[in-house]
Amino acid sequence: MQERLQKILSSYGIAARRKAEDLIRAGRVSVNGKVAAIGQKADITIDRVEVDGKLLEPQIEKVYYLMYKPVGVETTNACHTERSRSATSDFLPSFLRGKVFPVGRLDKDSEGLLLFTNDGELKYRLEHPKFDHEKEYEVETAEQIFDGALRKLEKGVMMDGTKTKPACIKRLGPKNFRIALTEGRNRQIRRMCQKVGSEVVGLRRIRIMTLEDKKLKAGEGRMLSPEEVWRLRDEVGLESQT
Repeated sequence: MQERLQKILSSYGIAARRKAEDLIRAGRVSVNGKVAAIGQKADITIDRVEVDGKLLEPQIEKVYYLMYKPVGVETTNACHTERSRSATSDFLPSFLRGKVFPVGRLDKDSEGLLLFTNDGELKYRLEHPKFDHEKEYEVETAEQIFDGALRKLEKGVMMDGTKTKPACIKRLGPKNFRIALTEGRNRQIRRMCQKVGSEVVGLRRIRIMTLEDKKLKAGEGRMLSPEEVWRLRDEVGLESQT
């Protein structure tokens, strides 16, 4: 299918569409050996499109799969060798194993939503701390956690020599609360709670940016709808692929 060169360059993560026009004007883009022009179209599966002499290989179809990771399962793309199902790859449909990768991770003792994709642009945006993208969790503590402790968590606590970013917190009960973070340090919520004298006994991720699904049960998963993909990519500042 023929598409404008600006869109092709954007989909490869080379440049946003306006910047892509600058590359074309500068003569840095060629199609089938000839310098490209603004407004020109190409079919990446047929035409030879090059940027600064580097060939753009045809892209594989992007896939987005949302899983509810159970407790006791490791976030990994490698198939587990033991009979017990203890790796997230074991819960992927067979046709996706080895073809999609987890975006971030959930520790073995935590459960909840985990996104798998082969969309490298999206994975980078969701994982890199500089983009401040939000994930939300439900937390249960062993003993009652008091308002003062929640306020400290909300403002940030010292970890590894730096203060955690401000968080959004909503109390659900004496031992339960929701927390939305824009960073993802190793076992962050558990360690934050330890800083205020509370032990986490239950941790569940309920939202990844715009993604939520209250119907998924532990071990289940599904493909994202086109609308969910569009909303998620738009939220992280990537242009729609449609």
